[in-house]
Amino acid sequence: MKIRERYIRKTLLSFTLVVLVIWLGIYSFFNFLSEFSSIGQVNYTNLEAFRYIALLMPEVAYKHASPVILLGCVLGMGNLATTNQLIVLRISGMSIFKLTLLTMKSALTFVIAIIIIGEIFAPIASEEAERGRSKALDLSIASQSQEGFWIRDGENFINVQKNIDGKLFSGLTIIEVNSSNNIPTVSTVTTSDNALFDGKSLKMNNAEIFSIDGSKDIDDISFKERNSYNKIVSFDQDLIDSLKKEPEELTTWNIIKQIQFLSDNKLRSGIFEVELYKRLIKPITLIAMILLAMLFIFGSTRDVTLGRKIFFGVSLGLSFEMLSRIGGAIALSLDFNPVMSNVLPTIVVLVIAITLLIRKSVT
Repeated sequence: MKIRERYIRKTLLSFTLVVLVIWLGIYSFFNFLSEFSSIGQVNYTNLEAFRYIALLMPEVAYKHASPVILLGCVLGMGNLATTNQLIVLRISGMSIFKLTLLTMKSALTFVIAIIIIGEIFAPIASEEAERGRSKALDLSIASQSQEGFWIRDGENFINVQKNIDGKLFSGLTIIEVNSSNNIPTVSTVTTSDNALFDGKSLKMNNAEIFSIDGSKDIDDISFKERNSYNKIVSFDQDLIDSLKKEPEELTTWNIIKQIQFLSDNKLRSGIFEVELYKRLIKPITLIAMILLAMLFIFGSTRDVTLGRKIFFGVSLGLSFEMLSRIGGAIALSLDFNPVMSNVLPTIVVLVIAITLLIRKSVT
């Protein structure tokens, strides 16, 4: 039994690696075409472009893990079926349910490996890729400046007109509010032309502090000016860096930190919750996709060829993943529960697929 199981796992691994190599090759080719217009500028050579594309491969593999693993596992089982090895395995005592279980175990092994790559190595490699590309093209810090942002930190609203490299802020305004998001009777507004963020506090230069007392008939406004002024904040460098990224570009840990920070400050975190639950449910979604495809592979080939059945199975699995993503977007726009919108469809399809496979295995 162990020899047969190792052989099946080896077959699935081989096909999955082939699919991954082809997938990365196609993406690398089109990425190289997109970089072609930049090659030759300053110090950006072909070698630098290849280095940039190579460092982006872990991120590409992580983002497209589900279709790659689905295709690899299904094509591997399809190869066993077309060479009649699947029939021999079933005659030797391996049921459809057992074969499917082995496929799922192999898929989960691939998922764990891809998650480790995506959560640990991909962010480091992608950051190094962007840094190397910017250095080769001699992009100045000013050209990398991102737009300003608003952020709530406890009882303060902070506005930054321009965020330079995530550490130097230009045009900073801090407005004190109360728990009801209203400006209190006695409040403070602090402005500064620039500030340095060290991960724990904002170090402002030439800060102007306006104290407003609205408890009287006429507002009493006092003004102070300081050469340097420090403001301790609760957010960190990771949160600031994540402002220029979409939720799918963040690591799971940074998404959790974003949700915690937004929840603590009574702000909406739906877009991050949808991405988090989508990632947590991804292994189960992949299993549901594989089970759907297995139903076609183990079906009768009298009316339709096995190649068409594999195509239909893979198409159905990928369609289900696409619908799951659409469901998350709909849940976000209509303010549905992100847990139910991501988990419920997967669980329903999983139960149906398992039930049909058990029936097929018994018959």
